[in-house]
Amino acid sequence: MSARLIDRPIRPLFPKGYRHDVQGVATVLSVDLEYAPNIIAMTAISTALMLSGAPFEGPIAGVRIGKLDGKLVAFPSEAQMADSELDLTVAGTKDAIMMVEAGAMEVDEATMIEAIELAHKSIQPLIDLQLEVVKALGAKEKPYDLVLPEAELKTAILAFLKDKMGPAVRHQDHYQRHGAIKNLEEEVVAEFGEEHEHAAIEVAFQKVIDGEIRRAILEDGARPDGRKMDEIRPLSAQVSVLPRTHGSAIFTRGTTQVLNVTTLASTSYAQLIDTMEEDTTKRYMHHYNAPGYSSGEVKPMRSPGRREIGHGALAERALLPVIPSVEDFPYTIRTVSEVLSQNGSSSMASVCGSTLSLMDAGVPIRKPVAGIAMGLITKEDGGYVILSDIQGAEDFAGDMDFKVAGTDDGITALQMDIKVKGITPAIMKAALAQAKTGRAHIMDSIKAELTEPRADLSKFAPRIDKVMIDPGKIALVIGKGGETINKIIAETGVEIDIEDSGLVMIASTSPEGSKRAIEIIRGLTEDPEIGRIYNGTVVRLMEFGAFVNVLPGKDGLVHISQLSDKRVDKVGDVVKLGDKVRVKLVDIDPQGRLNLSMRAAANKDDK
Repeated sequence: MSARLIDRPIRPLFPKGYRHDVQGVATVLSVDLEYAPNIIAMTAISTALMLSGAPFEGPIAGVRIGKLDGKLVAFPSEAQMADSELDLTVAGTKDAIMMVEAGAMEVDEATMIEAIELAHKSIQPLIDLQLEVVKALGAKEKPYDLVLPEAELKTAILAFLKDKMGPAVRHQDHYQRHGAIKNLEEEVVAEFGEEHEHAAIEVAFQKVIDGEIRRAILEDGARPDGRKMDEIRPLSAQVSVLPRTHGSAIFTRGTTQVLNVTTLASTSYAQLIDTMEEDTTKRYMHHYNAPGYSSGEVKPMRSPGRREIGHGALAERALLPVIPSVEDFPYTIRTVSEVLSQNGSSSMASVCGSTLSLMDAGVPIRKPVAGIAMGLITKEDGGYVILSDIQGAEDFAGDMDFKVAGTDDGITALQMDIKVKGITPAIMKAALAQAKTGRAHIMDSIKAELTEPRADLSKFAPRIDKVMIDPGKIALVIGKGGETINKIIAETGVEIDIEDSGLVMIASTSPEGSKRAIEIIRGLTEDPEIGRIYNGTVVRLMEFGAFVNVLPGKDGLVHISQLSDKRVDKVGDVVKLGDKVRVKLVDIDPQGRLNLSMRAAANKDDK
């Protein structure tokens, strides 16, 4: 995640066609645990690139912005961020913004713009320092070559396709458009294949197609699928699509489709986090999977890549502000987005799918969250066009991928990547305003399927009951080497989590098993109460009475005179070993011995 954060603002500042290998390694040698090392690493990598002589049009620098007591703060400490309503990271050059990433507690658009402007102002000293270092050390640019499509080949392909691109590049149906473009590429290869290498033709052809998409948007006001600039693709949503899961939903936007599945478990399943900055647990997780078939490609099925991890973290961040606290909902929550088909905005479709899936599972989220991806096409004269809900072709040909997620009341997550040398706060402001309108339209589609979380959990989800015990008696429940708690689990089939506060959480899909576990735990930890009726077991017979077990490890005496309201000559005439009897605790003597009475229990129906 840190590497992705650093890479995104740096990559666009290399010239197109630069193919020399470049590796920036940020080695963290020491951490003060007060300030995030990835922000400093971003500036360090930028400085190293400036000194290396690579054709890097920096420097860049990054800053973290928080909002504390209603005020925006630059470079906040980790302790301050614990109470912040906003966690914003911005990277930029001296004149422009290169990257934005944020998590927020429903912050409004005006506050977000103000925070971004503060961020750009705050990084200027770091940029000036880098320029001073470069000047002092006399760094010089090294010679390099650019691998670009031959200008003549690109011009020739453009002329060859001049009268053929219109209907092929712009078609409402994504699959027909893709097929038409593939046919054009085959024609181009047939025409120029004898004189040029196939790889060079492919690159030049894609440049021509991208150029036509940009031209059509800027000059004709025509997007590839015929939509208006602020128009959203057709939407559909469906919940409870899988019969056995705890919660599920499919969210479709154009030809991007995501299946999200929610699974609930006890808090013991929380993920352990052990890094140089944190040693904690995480009880809400969102994972994003985009296999090759979702984009029509053959790919090895290996561990998640940087993109998958980043998209999963973004969707997780978008939903985190509405996830209920562990006190209100004592579950570990895992949602998984399986991308079935992707043509732009799959991460934001994951946000929408997660919202529906969580509500379908009965997770009491505070509000639904919707997400949208915005695009940008810039002109050479500084003009620009902002696109709502971009698809793949517009992402590849465009200059920005700006993802915005939030509730009806504010933004919960942002992520902006650009391919040009920075954008201005004015463009950001316009994009956020257009995104707000689009997000509201998408939210209507979500609410049309499910307006609020279901009142009940799935019958397949574990039920969690809570019991509060004296913290000093936790050891009684656990037992030596875990013997007691393991015996309870084996007997009842439940899962048990115990917190230091004395809160015991019992998770089970069986109400009977949960009830029995609660009875055992209460029996282990309760103190005998004078006047209370107990259901006990006869464990020993004596001439003067019977000993009855009323609580685990606690036996009391029923004197022969208290066995019945009638005269009793022999104890064995009334009770035998193993009998289940109803007794009342009438007294606890100074030595802590329990005096019980069957006679009193029979005469009074106490509880």
